[in-house]
Amino acid sequence: MPTALGPHNPRLAAVHRLLTPAGRREQRRFTAEGPTLLAEAERSGLVPREVYATERGLAVVGTEAVARLEHSAVPVYEVPERAYARLSDLETASGVLAVLDLPEREPADVIARDGPVLLLAGVGDPGNAGTLVRSAEAFGAAGVLFGRGGVDPFNPKTVRAAMGSLFRVPLAQVDPGELFALAERSGRTIVAADKDGDDLRTVALPPRVVLAVGNERRGVRDWLPRWDRAVRIPQRPDAESLNAAVAGSVLLYEVFRCQDPCQAAENR
Repeated sequence: MPTALGPHNPRLAAVHRLLTPAGRREQRRFTAEGPTLLAEAERSGLVPREVYATERGLAVVGTEAVARLEHSAVPVYEVPERAYARLSDLETASGVLAVLDLPEREPADVIARDGPVLLLAGVGDPGNAGTLVRSAEAFGAAGVLFGRGGVDPFNPKTVRAAMGSLFRVPLAQVDPGELFALAERSGRTIVAADKDGDDLRTVALPPRVVLAVGNERRGVRDWLPRWDRAVRIPQRPDAESLNAAVAGSVLLYEVFRCQDPCQAAENR
């Protein structure tokens, strides 16, 4: 049975701090809000540290799910609506929120995996970042590297936009110097999405590639001082440029689509 907490319980202040990057770093935890993300965490084999919910949120989650959490020794706390609102960054709070441990993963762990690696080179919008993590899972990426100075991987908006993929796709933060050293040691090619790059239709992207997608306004150049090759996605000249989420998703799909047929074409 969920434990009732008063509005001034100190636990709530600690969870409120998880809305900030500093709070997440200090506690080595992050939040995932909503019954869908709670279910995705369970499907991904993640056990929350604790769950906070309103009476309404508990009704949505259901007694069976609450019983499974408590059977796994996950504390479930019922909190008043007004107190819960301080834990959420949503205008209309969902009423259920899980606290999870931050994954302890290094960039070298991501680079060492098979398949393309997506680099968010200064991406600043958390919605775009979450969508890119979702695309990375869909198209079989080895993982996603978040460039330091850009969006926090565990920003609540990023977590929501990833729709559970963030629980399964290996993530790490990296700076440019570390990236270049790791790419060189692993034999990976760094390919940047850039308006002056080669037409993507003429390029066969290798499976062991680092795909760099840049800031929504300034591109990759502010974060990434150099790369091995640049590509551009052809489009109608009178159209607005693609945002980071769309551009990165197209590049990931191209590697996914091209792995077998493109390698065969290069060998002919």
